[in-house]
Amino acid sequence: MPLMWQMEIDQGQFLPRDNPETPRAFAVLGASMAEELFQGKSALGAVIRVGTYRFRVVGVMAKKGRFLGFDLDDTLYIPTASALTLFNRESVMEIDAIYHSNYSSEQMAEILTTALTQRHGSEDFTITTQEEMLAKLDTILNVLTLGVAALGGISLMVGAVGILTVMTIAVQERISEIGLLRALGATRGQITALFLGESTALSEAGGVAGLLIGITIVLIVNTLLPNLPVSNAWNYIFASLGVATAIGLLSGVVPAIRAARTDPLTALRSD
Repeated sequence: MPLMWQMEIDQGQFLPRDNPETPRAFAVLGASMAEELFQGKSALGAVIRVGTYRFRVVGVMAKKGRFLGFDLDDTLYIPTASALTLFNRESVMEIDAIYHSNYSSEQMAEILTTALTQRHGSEDFTITTQEEMLAKLDTILNVLTLGVAALGGISLMVGAVGILTVMTIAVQERISEIGLLRALGATRGQITALFLGESTALSEAGGVAGLLIGITIVLIVNTLLPNLPVSNAWNYIFASLGVATAIGLLSGVVPAIRAARTDPLTALRSD
């Protein structure tokens, strides 16, 4: 197992190669568990009790840290047969295998399938290679990405409709102001630029507010779970600001054109 998971021994040794059916009652502690149980004293040779079974500590693992919020040091290792008896199980749930680089994962899967089928009398097991696990993980991540993209698209649509509504109401309420600007010599292009600028500023304000909330959440997660690999993707952050600007411009086009085409005399009389 230390070779499989690239774990190092800090004190003593890992579980010895005993008879798999009748192993000695030895145990190996993770770094955190050894510290909790023995408070800095040597755990080697001490006897611990797991349920109703007693084990003698023969080793302590070096610190490994956390992974996805799980403390890899708060662990206990005992022989497989002892664990099956402790949990009243007839067989193990999972076997991990490593193989020489001269073999491919497909070749190793065939070898294991043949050996286990001969031993069990039937193929009552499932072999999953690391490549298959990564492919499944990639599929899950792609589905999550599509889900997030769909939610983001809906949010953008709702935001665009909201900005369009706000700017339409703004044009209606400021019709006299538009007439005054036109009477003072403002061109249609200037009126259009004015309302496009307002819609863009409104959209960017919402985008910045959302990004601040997201960045704050990342900071909180990093504080609570320092070993969880979460960080801000600044390239996507800047891209999202660009998307917010584009949404603001597109949403403000119709209200801006409507404001620019307003007749100044009609607008002034509407006050």
